Amino acid sequence: MENLETQIKNLVKGEVDTSEATREFYSHDASMFELKPDVVVFPNDSEDIQKVVRYVADNKKQNPHLSIVARSAGTCMSGGTVGESIILDVSKHMNKFLNGSKDEATAEPGMYYRDFEKATLEYDAIMPSYPASRDLCAIGGMVANNAGGEKSLEFGKTEKFVKVLRVIFADGKEYEVKPLNKAELDKKIAQNDYEGLIYKKVFDLVENNYDQIKAAKPHVSKDSMGYHLWNIWDRQTGIFDLTQAIVGSQGTLGLVTKITFRLVPAPKNSGTLVIFLRKTEDLGKLINKVLEHKPATFEGFDNYTLMLSFKLFPYFHKTLGWLGMAKLGIQLIPDALKLFRGIPKMVLLVEFNSPTAEETKQKVIQLRKDLQEFKHEALFENDETEAKAKKFWIMRRESFQLLRSKVKDKHTAPFMDDMIVPPAVLPEFLPEIREVINKYKLLATIAGHMGDGNFHIIPLMKIEDPKEKAKLEPAMKEITSIVLKYGGSLSGEHNDGMIRGPWLEAMHGPETFAHFKELKHIFDPENIFNPHKKTDANWEFSMAHLREHF
Repeated sequence: MENLETQIKNLVKGEVDTSEATREFYSHDASMFELKPDVVVFPNDSEDIQKVVRYVADNKKQNPHLSIVARSAGTCMSGGTVGESIILDVSKHMNKFLNGSKDEATAEPGMYYRDFEKATLEYDAIMPSYPASRDLCAIGGMVANNAGGEKSLEFGKTEKFVKVLRVIFADGKEYEVKPLNKAELDKKIAQNDYEGLIYKKVFDLVENNYDQIKAAKPHVSKDSMGYHLWNIWDRQTGIFDLTQAIVGSQGTLGLVTKITFRLVPAPKNSGTLVIFLRKTEDLGKLINKVLEHKPATFEGFDNYTLMLSFKLFPYFHKTLGWLGMAKLGIQLIPDALKLFRGIPKMVLLVEFNSPTAEETKQKVIQLRKDLQEFKHEALFENDETEAKAKKFWIMRRESFQLLRSKVKDKHTAPFMDDMIVPPAVLPEFLPEIREVINKYKLLATIAGHMGDGNFHIIPLMKIEDPKEKAKLEPAMKEITSIVLKYGGSLSGEHNDGMIRGPWLEAMHGPETFAHFKELKHIFDPENIFNPHKKTDANWEFSMAHLREHF
């Protein structure tokens, strides 16, 4: 390791750190896993990364242990940003906003989304596929995981907003990746060099297996499993888009150094109908009724998250400041009084956006009228402005971070944290999932994107306890079986990583899984990029690297 540190230091302008404290810090992300790196590198620029990639490529045969894991904010819940060799943290230096307009913006992957959005709001625009961790995550991780969130119901996921990427491939050179028409693709292939060969091999893969690959696309509104081969080549439009291979690849195909996003106009007028649901038996039916009104956003969280938010209310000052927290506390008093009628099982947030405040208000009122059949099961609150609804959106967005940091003795165990099924099957699906949770006596919070049928169920467990650890595999097998039975995906947003990668073949079948492996081999034949993730994931390896230190 000492020799590795010296050799990397001689290559790069950025810092290289092998201290025990740094290596321990980077051995974790927001997942259950623990892999301690040999070296942590803070690249100064793309040139630094290119040199590290070339070094690893040149020395991989002599030292098979060498690999590279890219990292920005480290908020990945599937173990996508931990590794045993070299970590490249781009958040320290490669975090700049480069240029923007009302239609698009370009930035480096280490830029936090919260800072990126501040910059795009100068153009009255946003990139809307941000996750609930919008204040914690960086845009490089959003591309790596194909992030989605509360606005994906209306706008779709990150894959729909990536226009151009700069990517370092396994030869250690940086390339521009963007959609090409057939003539441009043919020209690229005719280069007959390293880049051209990748384009040729990927085109042959998706063209020769066209019908089977198109049929393999999951029938859900969001998906972050595997590689989205079905989005790369479209015979009808004649567009070949290699960004669709890179988005969601968790840094297993190459390393992104620059991102250009398409933007949309920032919402002008937002209003929310808050539904305090006393019973969950008819949740699926209620969700389908709400979807008839085509809301911009439809989110929710359970009673445990609600009470945790009240209990840990003082910690919101980090998000709001003390004055904002005081205003929020006053707003919460009427809602606290509602709790005397019984703590709701879930709080649902249905948001509408419109050109005018009055139009937004009428949409909220109309939905409330149409939900009168549920009046014995729910209490309603009209929050017709964004300011009034803010208290609940903060609870929804901050819930996971609160769980991670403030619940004593137990730890978040994200292994059933991102399932998605078609909303129409929710009345049958949700009770079966609850049965598994109860069967294994899991203390689990439920939050998620109700309108997409995408649920984040995050048990609180003592993972280091052998009895608790023994629950993981059988519980996950049962959850996986239920999700696949209803035509769903194991991940709507959080990706495969080390937790769902071992189940990729079970979800997609051997033929599609073989295509995934071929794509990985085309880009990364020596497996230098992010091993033990996606097609290279192994359940025994993952379970052997569960966190032991919290």
